[in-house]
Amino acid sequence: MNKIIAYIFAIITVLALVLFVVSRQVENFSLSAFTPYQNMISEGIINTIIVSLVSLIGSLILGFILYLLSISKIKYLNALTVVFTEIIYGTPLLVLIVITAFLIGPAFGSYNRNLLGYVALIIYMTPYMKNVYQSAFSSISKEQYMTMDLFGFTPYQRYRYIIIPQVIRILMPPMMNNFSMIIKGSALLNVLSYNELYYAIRVAQSQTFRFVEGYVLMWLLYLIITIPLSQATKWLERKWA
Repeated sequence: MNKIIAYIFAIITVLALVLFVVSRQVENFSLSAFTPYQNMISEGIINTIIVSLVSLIGSLILGFILYLLSISKIKYLNALTVVFTEIIYGTPLLVLIVITAFLIGPAFGSYNRNLLGYVALIIYMTPYMKNVYQSAFSSISKEQYMTMDLFGFTPYQRYRYIIIPQVIRILMPPMMNNFSMIIKGSALLNVLSYNELYYAIRVAQSQTFRFVEGYVLMWLLYLIITIPLSQATKWLERKWA
């Protein structure tokens, strides 16, 4: 079977399943009830993208710092990195958001729930970004460092011409995957009443009582955001393989 035809049949199968599920829940399916809330939903989409971008950049910076601590010659910093990583890995994102917003933030005198939601996402993604840096830098072999020493490369030349191009090539695909994970994880900020996509749809549902249509709309909007990222990741992996 042709690959394109196989994909078409796969998509039709998924759509048929969705139609079956929807038809079993509601008789007159219509998204028109959400038209008066399109500005709020649009704002929710924008806020979702903003919080995801900020969290990506923040976790990239903190992830690099965490990576430097993990390779430090100071044993305490190594141990601190391991302990922090294990704690984050063992903590569900929803729990971390709640703890950050209602325990950690107030302990430091901060009650800005939106800001603390950003902080929670950044903290949660930091160990994952650290692992991305670790994989990227470990791809540069000792022989390459020996060659750079042999030819007398300056630190600038090492990073500009040898290290950074290779690191970026390896860094980009997993970074895009992490960005997609952040977008999906941002839905949990609704517990803080942050007006991201999930929260906006839930508010509209509470006014229209169109719960089935709301969940379908929410699902489609998240797919519209995340699927292009997934395809871009695959394209980068093929291009830089």
